[in-house]
Amino acid sequence: MKGTYYDAYVMIDIYSRYIVGVHVHAHESGVLARELMERILSVHGIPQVVHADRGTSMTSKTVAALLADLDVTRSHSRPRVSNDNPYSEALFKP
Repeated sequence: MKGTYYDAYVMIDIYSRYIVGVHVHAHESGVLARELMERILSVHGIPQVVHADRGTSMTSKTVAALLADLDVTRSHSRPRVSNDNPYSEALFKP
């Protein structure tokens, strides 16, 4: 529908480039991002590092608390520097 936008949460394994999880929602939320991560990590295991963009949901206290509880290092792209997240950027290239 024209004028309707959705947010896609996508997690990929940067070594295999395998999409390990994806969800599409009508709005962005730290709670939704946390739920996605919990489901993915319960299936694929807990990584040492999670790299994400600087979107509101990925920098939320909710996601930060989950990763801290799991002893996972957080890594974020610098603001407005798409080269910091080349794996994700390449995935969505037209």
